[in-house]
Amino acid sequence: MTSLAKTGGRAQPDPLYSTNQLAEDAGVTARTIRFYESRGLLRPQLAGSTRVYTYRDRARLALILRGKRLGFSLGEIAEYLDLYEADPDHVSQLHHVRHKARERADDLRSKLLDIEASLEELEQIELDATNRLSQKGVEIDATSQNIRTNEQSSIPQKRMDS
Repeated sequence: MTSLAKTGGRAQPDPLYSTNQLAEDAGVTARTIRFYESRGLLRPQLAGSTRVYTYRDRARLALILRGKRLGFSLGEIAEYLDLYEADPDHVSQLHHVRHKARERADDLRSKLLDIEASLEELEQIELDATNRLSQKGVEIDATSQNIRTNEQSSIPQKRMDS
């Protein structure tokens, strides 16, 4: 099967990709391609019994991977891709993606604040524990985080080569 594109007044076949070629180009596994196909996100053509993907499928895969990287669910990605096909002017799609991008950014900002608060709390716990160890006479080697009591640090180390 071939798909045709007009270039310079004459029709030329668009490149077709096998599952492995598409996967390699995208930096994913063939299993990933088949997974997205099973979810209806990619719809390959058949050349005999071989799945072949068009340039359009390659672009869809790039959108799927971008959506996943940004934290969107497969359902949200499917909605976006469906809107692309339903609206030739892409106005609905642009409204949808704008709304979803805002929601995702707000969610990430909230998570970032939670992470920053958790980091501050963990650093305070570490500082409190360090201070309490110091009060108990335990020396902490800052570079390796090894804990030694003052008694242990004053004992000469036995040489292994003697």
